[in-house]
Amino acid sequence: MAADGADAAFEDEVEPTVTISEYMDGIEAEELEADLVLGGDDGDECTYGAGYLKRQAVFSCLTCVPDGVAGVCTACCLACHDGHEVVELWTKRNFCCDCGNSKFGGHLCKLNPEKEPENSANSYNQNFKGAYCTCSRPYPDPEAKEQVEMIQCCICEDWFHEDHIGLDSAEKIPCDEEGEALYEDFICHKCSPVCSFLKLYPDTIWASSKQTSASEAVTADSNGMEGGYSGHANTEKNENGAPVDHQTAENTSVENICTKGIAASEKSNLGDNSAGNCKLGMDINTKSADSEKIMPFFLSKGWRETLCRCGTCTNFYAQQGIAYLTDKEDSIEEYEKMAKEKRQKKLEQQEGAEANFINSLNHVQKIEILSGISDMKNEFQSFLESRDPSKPVTSEDVQSIFKNLAKKKQRLS
Repeated sequence: MAADGADAAFEDEVEPTVTISEYMDGIEAEELEADLVLGGDDGDECTYGAGYLKRQAVFSCLTCVPDGVAGVCTACCLACHDGHEVVELWTKRNFCCDCGNSKFGGHLCKLNPEKEPENSANSYNQNFKGAYCTCSRPYPDPEAKEQVEMIQCCICEDWFHEDHIGLDSAEKIPCDEEGEALYEDFICHKCSPVCSFLKLYPDTIWASSKQTSASEAVTADSNGMEGGYSGHANTEKNENGAPVDHQTAENTSVENICTKGIAASEKSNLGDNSAGNCKLGMDINTKSADSEKIMPFFLSKGWRETLCRCGTCTNFYAQQGIAYLTDKEDSIEEYEKMAKEKRQKKLEQQEGAEANFINSLNHVQKIEILSGISDMKNEFQSFLESRDPSKPVTSEDVQSIFKNLAKKKQRLS
């Protein structure tokens, strides 16, 4: 029993180890995550010349602009604000790089010094000052015992703690059993009144905490619209303010719900936009004010594609300042898709450059490279076989490996 206890204690003291393959996979995952946030931007050039980008990574330098009323692009963050107190804002829509303009007190941008005094179309919220949510706390919060996950509103683009979004319980947030989000976009309770017109649409645009089947999503003509507006006056509402359908069905993937469910429901319950017709079959401007309790909205995958694009609805979106909702490139999903495509293209270019380099070598040069790789492999193998596995690998160990390789090369030359 004592021996068993000693073995257990020894096992607790053993540091976790990873294989080279696991380490490389981790590095690749971190690089992918960075590319998704930065939109595939290498940070080589200031984006000011491109004007107001539909979406880009933005940073706020509180060292240069303590009031937090300016934002800079990735390249300027690296070249002009290295070592400063910088707030990472993830992405912002319709933003033009401010670096070096009149807000920076005479400090010109190193990458693009010729800029207008201000970018009048830029908008700035409390995030630029390092504050988030209705509680206006920083993230990470130095006073919090545990850093909790935050979610971003696709309208105001502020970030919110899950227990500060106006729900009775965080359990009402649509997630699967593993806690992964089942919604594509979130609209906070402050912005939801502007988007109350979404309640005119079929139930399939609302993300559900249950993975409803596509067949269930296609059904329920009584709850949807039959070519026109159905006010949902006497139906029970879920946390989004949309009708609850209690019909049971087999679980299926969220992907099927979104692609098949929304498409089928749109065909059966909505009109089409051909010849400029309104999908809703009504003037969206005549919708009465929503008297229900203000709640946040969780929208399912592909919901933006369902929005009517007739002249009346399009003008309504513009008047409400939300015309970007019908722009595919505004969505985070499309932003990350473009980032993945840029990353794949970059990797292919790197592979092509490596192949071109190898092909440019003559036979002797190729043999020398292959021999060098083999020598390095053998040296590492000898080191691993001779070292004490209970001791960590130090920088001195790595340096000694390369010194041995250099000595071997000198002997052979």
